[in-house]
Amino acid sequence: MKKSRLWMIVAAVTAAITAIAVAQGSKPASPPGEATLKFDDGKSVSIQYSRPSMRGRKIFGGLVPYNEIWRTGANAATSLKTDVPLSIGGANVPAGTYTLYTLPGATNWKLVINKQTGQWGTEYEKGQDLARVDMKVSQRSSPLEEFTISFDKTSGASATLKLEWDTTVASVEVKEKK
Repeated sequence: MKKSRLWMIVAAVTAAITAIAVAQGSKPASPPGEATLKFDDGKSVSIQYSRPSMRGRKIFGGLVPYNEIWRTGANAATSLKTDVPLSIGGANVPAGTYTLYTLPGATNWKLVINKQTGQWGTEYEKGQDLARVDMKVSQRSSPLEEFTISFDKTSGASATLKLEWDTTVASVEVKEKK
């Protein structure tokens, strides 16, 4: 009886260790990403998001339908945090935390800056929109497998926010307000 009990404990511990090892070694389907922008005066902006992959799928106009709100990534809602007031595409954005959504179209996009935070990516409330701004849309020369958000700094107090996936690039100007 004592021997079989000991073997059951050993088997349970082995199973638990194996489960932990497998869980730690697995890569999430849409890993986390971060885009950061630091202005010359030390103030910063950061975006936390998840990075889905194409995996052979048609992205815009397919997986991500045109003219419907998109969570701008995967999983939890994409979060923008700024410790300085901004102008994004001409819209005034006070310092704080926001959720970013997009409204992709075949030829035009809108960036949606939403005041609701902490929700899952598909939980969108239009009444919480702070602003909707036009984005410039262009094409990449080759497809990009993982969705990527980045900032290209253009001066000490401004940058271009870029959303890239597949062959699409949507961008908008971000300026520090002083």
